[in-house]
Amino acid sequence: GGPGGAATPVAAGLANGWQREHLDILLVDQRGTGASNPLMCDLSRPGDTAQAYLEGPFLRTAEIAACAEQLSEIADLRLYTTPVAADDLNEIREALGYEFLNVNGGSYGSRAALVYMRRHPETVRTSIISGIAPIKFTNPLYHSSEAQKALERTLAECAATPACNAAFPDLRRKFNELIVRLDREPAQVEIRDPDTFRRTTVTLSRAGFAEALRVFMYYMPRARRVPLLIHRAWEGDFAPFVDAGVASNRGIRGLLAVGMLMSVVCAEDVPRIDPGMIDAVTSDTFLGDERVRSQMAACEHWPRGDVPETYGEPVDVDVPTLILSGTVDPVTGPDWGDEVASNLPRSVHVVVPGAHGVAGPCVQSITEAFVEAGSVDGLDLSCTSDVELPPFALR
Repeated sequence: GGPGGAATPVAAGLANGWQREHLDILLVDQRGTGASNPLMCDLSRPGDTAQAYLEGPFLRTAEIAACAEQLSEIADLRLYTTPVAADDLNEIREALGYEFLNVNGGSYGSRAALVYMRRHPETVRTSIISGIAPIKFTNPLYHSSEAQKALERTLAECAATPACNAAFPDLRRKFNELIVRLDREPAQVEIRDPDTFRRTTVTLSRAGFAEALRVFMYYMPRARRVPLLIHRAWEGDFAPFVDAGVASNRGIRGLLAVGMLMSVVCAEDVPRIDPGMIDAVTSDTFLGDERVRSQMAACEHWPRGDVPETYGEPVDVDVPTLILSGTVDPVTGPDWGDEVASNLPRSVHVVVPGAHGVAGPCVQSITEAFVEAGSVDGLDLSCTSDVELPPFALR
């Protein structure tokens, strides 16, 4: 995931996995992550507190520029792109003597899988990709529109659920009023700093609120607290939202090697973003255009690697592929799975109630059957009709 996330931290979760009954599990920390020369950036400033977790990291251009200079002493930052990583994986496959791989990647890992499939299709027996971030997904241009879709679906579901609607009536209006209030005057909120454990007062701006909400919606079941947190904030009690937002932002930043993220995005995505599209894609969204514009500006300070001229073209290989999407994914919604599936003739796109990454007994049974058969033909997807989202948190 990420880019910037390592693969090996999931080893413990796979120790007793179904895969081990018949397969070897190969976890590869992509170059620049985990134990593969991690490109870590310290973007902190003297005196940073919990406030730092409520500010966009890509606004810290001076720190990003300093990180690029520091990391350039130990790495050629132009050589950490996805095509290079795909070739790394193939060399590892050859060195270990595997004829084929069953490739599995989620979020940015889905792009890594797609690029690998395109460069080395003859080595891929099956591919499982989830939370789809395809080549066309020019990160982070679509963050605003995807987050808006997920929020709209959540608000609509709350309004249609008697218990949620009774607890948080007229939530859409309250959310809109909350955004206007924060735009006019940021809130001062007292919380406990997660690093120092001391009480501290932070400033919650509209931009800080929006980015924290987007990240908080990534995973279940915590995303089911969104109506509650919005309602409490509208009433003037921002502390629960800020506590939750700081925790989720802190968690995701701790997982990512920002330098590797920059090397990928600045080479593969940002150069393909048409500035003229930004307003059209981000207007009428709670997140707005700050994230995409700040990340584009940060890339001006980062060495840019080369990618093939045809890099932006869809992946259209003859590899059996299981595509998994969550209904309320706030970053890579089901439309991206449809886009990928339209170019893969031996694929099936399964949309399951969930957020950024779906799991559970139904998904596992489908995955097991797919890997065993090596084909999407005749795959039984009927259990998906029984999958439900967790209930909304009401207090």
